[in-house]
Amino acid sequence: LRNKGFCSAWDILVQLGCADDTYQVDDVKRMTHNDFINAFLDFHPERTVEQKIIHRFHIAEDGPEMERLNWSGFFDNEPVGLTQGTPAQILEHILNKRWKLNSHDKDLIVMWHRFGFLKDGNEREIQASLVVEGKDAVHTAMAKTVGLPIAIATKLLMEGKIKQRGVVIPVMKEIYEPVLKELGEMGVRLVEREL
Repeated sequence: LRNKGFCSAWDILVQLGCADDTYQVDDVKRMTHNDFINAFLDFHPERTVEQKIIHRFHIAEDGPEMERLNWSGFFDNEPVGLTQGTPAQILEHILNKRWKLNSHDKDLIVMWHRFGFLKDGNEREIQASLVVEGKDAVHTAMAKTVGLPIAIATKLLMEGKIKQRGVVIPVMKEIYEPVLKELGEMGVRLVEREL
């Protein structure tokens, strides 16, 4: 579940090129947050950075995208605070200033999938849900749900239990069954029900 405007605001950052990690940005140490975003926009003698984004992406001035970008500090004249970095590294640095969890904060991941299908001419639906709560700002639900599947798959690969090689997606039973089983033992499991 994402707050309204999150995905579309993130899409703007990606389309601008802010998530590119293939080159170093020049003169980062002199950049403000506003300068960083402006570096990805065409020059216009009269428009502000905000106006250029609104014009380029055809979004409302008071819409959810602008609200998220503004709240995240992208239009501030605060120095970036790095001496060098790729666009992706600078983006992460700016976001971490505002999105940082305090030591007592906990994150929460809620996932809900609905699959509708026909079986023997009857409409059916399977729903699967997952709720994972983080312990604190270090032991987060996000770290658990992203890190554990990768760690488990790596262990299985090292033990020779995964035969696939190269870049593969985990749609083969030899990968997903043992990973899901071990995740379940660690308390990370989808609860499935058919309607």
